[in-house]
Amino acid sequence: MFSHVTVGTNDLDKASTFYDAVLIPLGLCRRPVTPDGGPPSACWIKPDSVLPRFYVYSPYDRNEAGAGSGSMAAFSAPHMEAVNEAYAAGLSAGGVDAGAPGPRPHYGNGYYGAYLRDPDGNKVHIVHRGDLHLPG
Repeated sequence: MFSHVTVGTNDLDKASTFYDAVLIPLGLCRRPVTPDGGPPSACWIKPDSVLPRFYVYSPYDRNEAGAGSGSMAAFSAPHMEAVNEAYAAGLSAGGVDAGAPGPRPHYGNGYYGAYLRDPDGNKVHIVHRGDLHLPG
């Protein structure tokens, strides 16, 4: 299990608007972050949870943030409609299409997902796994 995922941003307000639009339909909420002398940041978690967390930070070294090549944050949706809603909300909040919602059977039975780029170019995947079974 992971503790948290962090992506960088050059505009925390714009990134926060985007991630509120995408993550609230998935059941996450933004919580206050006190940077304690560090860079401005925002955090999303499931209500009444401590971990895992998703952070958006201005780079600590004060350099420009850049999207990681090959990196992606993937968020689980409770149903296909939530994938569609989060994807549409993300586009409306400044995101860029990177793969419209739809079935992706090559990833497994019942796999339904969508891809976006956030305003800083970070890749985001929203997925509902309708038929998730552990092997064996």
